[in-house]
Amino acid sequence: MTGARLAAAHQARRRFLRGFLAVPSAAIALVVFVAMCTAALIAPWIAPQDPYDLTQVSIMDNLLPPGTEAWSGMTHWLGTDGQGRDMLSAMLYGLRISLLVGILSGLIALAIGTLVGLVAAFRGGWLDAVLMRIVDLQLSFPTILVALILLVILGRGVDKIIIALVVVQWAYFARTVRGVALVESARDYVEAARGLRLGAMRILFLHVLPNCLPTMLVIATIQMAQAISLEATLSFLGVGLPPTRPSLGLLIANGFNFLQSGRWWISVLPGVVLLVLIVSVNVLGDRMREILNPHLRR
Repeated sequence: MTGARLAAAHQARRRFLRGFLAVPSAAIALVVFVAMCTAALIAPWIAPQDPYDLTQVSIMDNLLPPGTEAWSGMTHWLGTDGQGRDMLSAMLYGLRISLLVGILSGLIALAIGTLVGLVAAFRGGWLDAVLMRIVDLQLSFPTILVALILLVILGRGVDKIIIALVVVQWAYFARTVRGVALVESARDYVEAARGLRLGAMRILFLHVLPNCLPTMLVIATIQMAQAISLEATLSFLGVGLPPTRPSLGLLIANGFNFLQSGRWWISVLPGVVLLVLIVSVNVLGDRMREILNPHLRR
């Protein structure tokens, strides 16, 4: 029985991957996203320099155009910023921070929202009403306003912005998972499990939760792109990450004042990387929704 399940899971994974590769845009988005994640992961080994090590950065090499050779003999293929940091290295390290914040905040918000949504749908009654009113209250406020207030209170830092993004994201997962779980809880297999007197937690996590996973994966992908965009916006406004650990958004902000003087590469290049990252994640989310929803696939 276990072998049959493993074979079925393997076939499902192969069909899922073929579904991505069947559409050129989705295949390109998948390759781009994997390449970006790989580059961010191995950034310390492939970056020409550590942009935040003061012993490797020279202020004499600041504002160099792309392809310029520095005083040290090193060629900065994408130029340098106002502090003399190599732009290629800064973008690789900034990409690490952006992906870390987006993925980690999305996973934590997914876990919290899924738990709240499942409990609300399965228990019902007053508990469902209370939890959903909290969700409604959360969703009634603008996302960026809540994040700004939280960061003003908590301060700047990677952990602080992750907390702020989790707070503004979990309600989306809770509302969506509750809707799917309500439909699944009314199906025959759940009634049969209740008839067998299985425990509520066993029914919830072994029977209802697996059928909610497709919707959860799609929402998680879309929310990850939104988290990366929101983090970049907050860092651009100066309330997100500290200058010692800049993300792509903070790199864009650092070069904004140099645009009028013709130093476009400081702000434009990180902006292009951020745009490509967000577009690739959104394309993957849309294709995943089409694969997991037979009606959209037809």
